[in-house]
Amino acid sequence: MQHTGRLDTLGRLEDLPQDYRDDLTRQNLVPLWPSLRAVLPPGVPTRNTKPIHWSYAALRPLLMRAGDLTPMEKAERRVLVLANPGHGLENMKVSPAMYLGMQLLLPGEWAPSHRHTPNAVRMVVEGEGAYTTVDGEKCPMSRGDLILTPTGLWHEHEHTGDQPVVWLDVLDLPIIYYAETSYGIEGQRQEVKDGRGDQVYASGGVVPTPLFERSHQAYPMLRYPWAGVRSTLLALAENQPTLDIVQVTYINPETGKDAQNNLGFYALMLRPDQTLRLPARSPACVFHVIEGGVDIEIEGNTFNLSEADTCCAPGYTSVTLRNCSNEKPSFVFLADESPLHRKLGVYECRN
Repeated sequence: MQHTGRLDTLGRLEDLPQDYRDDLTRQNLVPLWPSLRAVLPPGVPTRNTKPIHWSYAALRPLLMRAGDLTPMEKAERRVLVLANPGHGLENMKVSPAMYLGMQLLLPGEWAPSHRHTPNAVRMVVEGEGAYTTVDGEKCPMSRGDLILTPTGLWHEHEHTGDQPVVWLDVLDLPIIYYAETSYGIEGQRQEVKDGRGDQVYASGGVVPTPLFERSHQAYPMLRYPWAGVRSTLLALAENQPTLDIVQVTYINPETGKDAQNNLGFYALMLRPDQTLRLPARSPACVFHVIEGGVDIEIEGNTFNLSEADTCCAPGYTSVTLRNCSNEKPSFVFLADESPLHRKLGVYECRN
């Protein structure tokens, strides 16, 4: 008999004779039909990513204590991982493709040079006097700055100031690890080279000429200073007063593409007392408050985010943000999996 339409109930593994199941196991075979609905659920994917919020005020004392308990030579990178319980804390990821960590560098410390296959960025949370050297380019670190450490490039961190410096790490480590391509290599202190990409590409709309003789650098701009991004958002809001989403994307200034391979990075401004609903999209998203305060509603959960707080929203979920101030704008850094989803051909936006 020929069947048309969807079967409501599929056969279960325990419905099969034990001797047949034993024969399958001996030959490393697995029947698909008992698990088909688990891997191809109807309508919406199964998501382990949970809405979750990390308070920086609660996290910071634990990070500072880590500085007392673990010297740099015992840590190499002194980081507290922001792990999503939906994925299991031991898996150290906030979403299927994103890893988050709060990293601490104390005055006088040097986090030694290394390189690795996962892509990373640093969003500076507090402090002055530190810098990251990436492929020989010295990148100063100030609050709100975004610094890239792309796949395969040497990078190290040094602190010559007098107060702790903290930044938020965002890596595509989970997807690189899942692909069995994650590894790192230790190196020696880098020699600083002349030139800085954030100065060469300081003005929007212009790039060095001629582009057809571009350098070997796949990432010509490594540091995105917050001062410039902030002023751009303010100018955009003033220039387009009816614009709902005042947002900019961090891009490669020579190609116009996303700043890195698998993750997307953005800065969003909420006008005073503004409420903004973001549509449900396939990628998971991370929100980190640079300035101000924001209430974020995700799947019935409302999180009140102060400065330096971070939260995560799973994919296929709408998000509502509200500026807690009716006098000042609030500024939020976002990271998501959009570039990866587009490459895979699974990107969706559901209004």
